Amino acid sequence: MAGMKKVLVAALVAAFAAFIGHRILKLHQILANREVTVKHLKCHYLKNIEYGAEDITILRDGLAFLSTGLKYSVLPSFSDEPGKIYILDLLHPKPTPVELQIKGDLDLSSFNPHGISVYTDEADDSVYLFVVNHPQNKSQVEVFHFVQENTLVHLKTITHPLLHSVNDIVAVGVENFYASNDRFFLNDALQFLSIFLGVPFCQVVYYSPKEVRVAADGISSANGINISPDKQYIYVSDIIDREVDIFERREEEQLVYLKSVAVGSLCDNIDVDHRRGDLWLGCHPNSMKLSKYDPEDPPGSEIIRIKDIHSEQPVVSQEYVDNGHVLQASTIAAPYEGKLLIGTAFHKALCCDLK
Repeated sequence: MAGMKKVLVAALVAAFAAFIGHRILKLHQILANREVTVKHLKCHYLKNIEYGAEDITILRDGLAFLSTGLKYSVLPSFSDEPGKIYILDLLHPKPTPVELQIKGDLDLSSFNPHGISVYTDEADDSVYLFVVNHPQNKSQVEVFHFVQENTLVHLKTITHPLLHSVNDIVAVGVENFYASNDRFFLNDALQFLSIFLGVPFCQVVYYSPKEVRVAADGISSANGINISPDKQYIYVSDIIDREVDIFERREEEQLVYLKSVAVGSLCDNIDVDHRRGDLWLGCHPNSMKLSKYDPEDPPGSEIIRIKDIHSEQPVVSQEYVDNGHVLQASTIAAPYEGKLLIGTAFHKALCCDLK
């Protein structure tokens, strides 16, 4: 009996050691810096964007909204000014970002915009902008009505215990949206432990005025989120697992997991080509360079495109790659009629030609 106990203990110790070894290897893969081969497009910097455009979304008429000036705990920041929302007309011969004026009851001194989404009400073509906001490191959602003369009218602020660490958002109604939580624990030590152990606690939350609930879970770190052109599928970037998760929308806004597509990079936000349905992702090839910023050796940028994502063999391709000397820490790539806008966490933004 004693011999059996020793064998059992030895087996358990060996299994535990193997598990710890596997998790250390996995953590090394997450933190590893990839050497990238530069692949550029014909691009130019956007004027007025000096401290990042973390998220970009484009209306079908070519108006692009840019979320700028993000201050986030895991990222460097080079400006003490509050965040801003810009608008850009891609149909203009020389598109130039213009700051939107914000009216209403919102503390602009602590405005800290993160992920954004637009919703057009088909009843009257009204445009609503949803903005993830982190004033004083909090997590809340602001809803604006976009009106003429480059103005946003603040309508409401949404908070809820389930919306505790919102990274991105996709609007599916005038007051309805899905939001991604990029962490489960607000305590840094517990969050790191969950990552190290590989416990996928993060969630996608569905919000409506009538109910707020978890729509999907089991995600290591839910980052960017977006929706298919036919509104049937939700895409979520799991930045830690380096993949895009695909969910089908069912009755009562339940999300049913279908599959994941590996992207091989730490991908941030997602934009969806409204014509082709291709996914465009702003990604980070150098996670350590991102968290330990060195201006002499800055983090690079990588733009990844996924074609035919619902097929048995989606096509994943690099469309733009830089080593950080032109563009640092890309977070979003948004295409429109032969042009591509690339935003970053804290650096500049590019307008590129795809044709």
